[in-house]
Amino acid sequence: MHIAKGIDMLEITAQVMGGSDTLYPVLLHDENTAVLIDTGYPGLLENFQEAFDKAGVPWSKLGTILITHQDLDHIGSLPAILTSRGNTPTVLAHALEKPHIEGEKMLLKHTPEALAAAEAMLPPHVPAEWWQAFLSVLKNPPKGKVDDTLADGEQLLLAGGITVIHTPGHSPGHLCLYHQASRTLIAGDALIVREGELHGPDSSSTPDMATAVASLSKLADYPIDTVICYHGGIYRGDANRRIAELSEGQQ
Repeated sequence: MHIAKGIDMLEITAQVMGGSDTLYPVLLHDENTAVLIDTGYPGLLENFQEAFDKAGVPWSKLGTILITHQDLDHIGSLPAILTSRGNTPTVLAHALEKPHIEGEKMLLKHTPEALAAAEAMLPPHVPAEWWQAFLSVLKNPPKGKVDDTLADGEQLLLAGGITVIHTPGHSPGHLCLYHQASRTLIAGDALIVREGELHGPDSSSTPDMATAVASLSKLADYPIDTVICYHGGIYRGDANRRIAELSEGQQ
């Protein structure tokens, strides 16, 4: 979906837990380069290539990948994307997320207890082969290199300008990204859209809700016309007012 000049919201659908899950990564681009924000579940390389084609951006133009945080649905196809072309993109993430993305440390939400809970939640109608494949990915998540780290307030001179906003809570190094040219907040999992309304982070997948809600107050410094949430997609209401409500605990 075209948002404004130089920014497109991608729609990437994956089969997960016996059903489907649509994710909304973001593609930023100008005449020189393209920037992809987050890489979906494992096995979605062709989906991303098709989404680039739909947006009219050559896959060969991809120069930078920004990872908002370490969760599997954000880093899953990173290794495949990095090996899909000759000119490898530069990968950037927060320093706290880097060792988890690179496989030096376990993904924080892939503890033995979390894996056991995921196994218990698998729908009974899903074929045994799918169960084993799914659990194998959870136990042995994909690993991708991170070339450099990002810090709060950092300015990236890419595709219309990007401001890095450190918003911990959903994960320790979670990042939101503000696209200056279009006044778009790329919220990662710090916010979600549900039935057209903007909400705070999902409590079921956010280990530190108090910190996650407190982090929303940092977004007040930015004039926001559009919010893109990884789960739920686009929000174009009075974003600054709504985010202020959420940061004060008004769900």
